[in-house]
Amino acid sequence: MPALDYPRGSYALAPAVTSVLLLQTTDTGAPDLRADFTSAGFSVTGPADGTHLVREALRAGADVVACWAPRVDDALLQAIATLQREQPTPVLVFTQDSDVDCMERALAAGVQAWVVQGYGAHRLRPLVAMAQARQRRERALAEQVQALDARLEERKLMDKAKGILMRSRDLSEDEAFRLLRSASMQGNQKVGQLSRQVIDAARVAQAINRAGQQRMLSQRLIKLYALACSRTDGPAAALLMRESIARVEDNLKSLESELSPATFGDLLAAGRAAWAELRQGLEAPPQLAGLERLDALAEAVLGHANALVLALEASGVVHPVHVVNQAGRQRMLSQRVAKLALLIPGAAQAAPLRAEMDSAARAFEEGMRVLEAAPLSTPETRAQLAQGRLAWTELLATTAQAGQAAGRLRVAAASEDLLTVFDRLTGLYQHSLQVLLGDVGAPGARDA
Repeated sequence: MPALDYPRGSYALAPAVTSVLLLQTTDTGAPDLRADFTSAGFSVTGPADGTHLVREALRAGADVVACWAPRVDDALLQAIATLQREQPTPVLVFTQDSDVDCMERALAAGVQAWVVQGYGAHRLRPLVAMAQARQRRERALAEQVQALDARLEERKLMDKAKGILMRSRDLSEDEAFRLLRSASMQGNQKVGQLSRQVIDAARVAQAINRAGQQRMLSQRLIKLYALACSRTDGPAAALLMRESIARVEDNLKSLESELSPATFGDLLAAGRAAWAELRQGLEAPPQLAGLERLDALAEAVLGHANALVLALEASGVVHPVHVVNQAGRQRMLSQRVAKLALLIPGAAQAAPLRAEMDSAARAFEEGMRVLEAAPLSTPETRAQLAQGRLAWTELLATTAQAGQAAGRLRVAAASEDLLTVFDRLTGLYQHSLQVLLGDVGAPGARDA
């Protein structure tokens, strides 16, 4: 049998015919759009009801929407605008309305071809082509604007991240940029993506530090109140109490302004309410009889602050912020041990308080082991941990002397020294490259 000789290329698929969805019109003088578009070689569907234009456009899969509307009303423009938001499609409108304001509103709604008193069957193909070309151009321009916006946003994020690194690590602008670029390459991330991570990590780490300070201050204030009640270095205790109260207020204002009300608002409100009750008692003249009640109020403040810390730590921004929480918790435990040591001598039942102090001391020891084994180790953090060990040993040695005036002074001094060490250490962790850069890692940041 002789081979069939098909013309070369005859098996190729023919290009799809452009489909046109007609919009329904109530004008009795309208031309026969269906017949004219069909004669011009288009596939015609519809007419569609303007109130269900999006549904009809999706169902028909039309390439172009065409409408005859001698007078264009707001309902039609609203339908077109909805269509362009949900299913961008070239729109061709024939009208007899020469009002410029109406034309501008039509263009704003998403009409690509606005033909005034110019309908003609012979013009349909070039007008449809113009509508499609304009839509392609509008889409290309929108994509360019979107790309420019993305680059601008990335630049803003990068500048902010550089500023964080410069302040945190005492880097020059060039050094901060090189660090971001190197870390982004190492982590196979865009610089903008890594910059956002740095910003989020810095925000969360700072919030954890501040909320952790609230835990510590709840214990410190009762320690100072106990010193004032025993008339041990009363003026100094009163001064430190005022400073601590101001610090609590500053932390609350910062947390309320920086954290999302929708996410953390309930925790912040509960913490604020608990603090307001404690502050009222602290501002009254120190009385030994009120010490137990104030300690209970301070425990409530501690509980709310701890709940906020845990919520922040669980926010999932970056895992290494846990070490910021741990270092901050050591501050609280140092003040808790000192507070309980001062409360024990005057307590009617000292055994429960002593058990609490022993529990807090064990928690502090465990925290030291966690920090000493943490991978975020640098010579600076190791030096602070060593100093913290010495200060902790000194505090433990003074707790048995808290029943005497001289011993209470030593407890107060040792606890303040320990607080200073762990305040500094918490700040070091908060600003460490590993915390700021997260799981990406910091080139050269880990010091063996």
